[in-house]
This record gives sequence, C-alpha cells and structure tokens, in this order.
Amino acid sequence: MGLTKTEIFSEQQNEIAVFAKAFAHPARVAILQHLFKMDTCVCGDLVIEIGLAQPTISQHLKELKQLGLIKGNVEGTSVCYCIHRENWNKMKEMLNKFFDQDIATKGNCC
Repeated sequence: MGLTKTEIFSEQQNEIAVFAKAFAHPARVAILQHLFKMDTCVCGDLVIEIGLAQPTISQHLKELKQLGLIKGNVEGTSVCYCIHRENWNKMKEMLNKFFDQDIATKGNCC
C-alpha cells in the first residue's frame, strides 16, 4: 500500500479529513443520529436500532471513538456510548469554516 503523504498537508486539512471520515459510512451517521436522539449514554440497543451485527456496530463505534466524536464508559460488562460534545463542537466549527469558504468568493469561475 502506498503512503498517504499526510505530512505534506496542513494540520487543519488533516483534521478536516479525519472528521469527514465519520460521515464516510451510513452506519456511523445512523449511530451518531441515534446517540443525539437518545441524548444519553447508549449501551446495548444500537444493534437493534441500526440493524447490523454486533461486531459491525462495534467496529463503527471504535472508529467514532478514535475520531473523538463519541465517548465510552464501562458499566458492568457493557460499554455505554454518548456524543463527545467538546469534540463535536470543534468539528462543527472547523467544518463550518471549511464549507463557508464560498461566501468570500465571487463565483466567477467556469
């Protein structure tokens, strides 16, 4: 596999790419939506709610946790998840600035 050469890009460009990865699969989008809807830590009902196998849900939860968008707390034999609000807000601010770049341009290209 080739190198990604992430070092040639700015820290901000790399952060935007990392956050965008959260939305690269509909299961992760569904998990985030469910966590926001419940507005509490969710332990076991993601498999039922999303409709995917437990190992698949676990992989997506692991990815979202590595991205820093969710937190997990151990409760007995379960891990309960919720939105990591501070990181979510950081991501929103960063992506809003990125998506609002067109506001400053005149749009006279092509």
